[in-house]
Amino acid sequence: MRAARLVQLMKSNSAALSEQLVEKIRASEKCGDLCARVPESEHKQYALQVFHDLTEWLGHESDAIVEARYVGLGAHRFAQQVPLSQLSWALSIARDSLWNYTAQECLHEDPVEFLGGVMLLQSLNSFFDRALYFAILGYQRAEHDESAATPSLGLKRPA
Repeated sequence: MRAARLVQLMKSNSAALSEQLVEKIRASEKCGDLCARVPESEHKQYALQVFHDLTEWLGHESDAIVEARYVGLGAHRFAQQVPLSQLSWALSIARDSLWNYTAQECLHEDPVEFLGGVMLLQSLNSFFDRALYFAILGYQRAEHDESAATPSLGLKRPA
């Protein structure tokens, strides 16, 4: 399967894929606080955005595309008091979901097309590595900004 065809499939199936992604995240025992602190409607919005960001990034492979969205996501999840481990796990679920979808769509093709699919899978991993990095960066910046604002008080963010 040509990468462009798979990207088109992801675009046309993004609503169904994002629904599945939200269900997987909300069903994960490792995302309990995330699910309790983030409304389902926001999960759906971000799940759809992941597909948009991924297809945009595949066309340009520019870190600026990923940085703009995921630094903000990390800071936002920090403000929502979502543990960093759960933010990371949710991004891993998203990567695994898209990896499985891509593998299913690529495994039925001839060897030349399959190689293009494998290259797409590598790009998918690169996208999520960057998304995770920038989400953690945003989270850490928000954490630093909060601690810098109250250094002498010794106050900690509630768990």
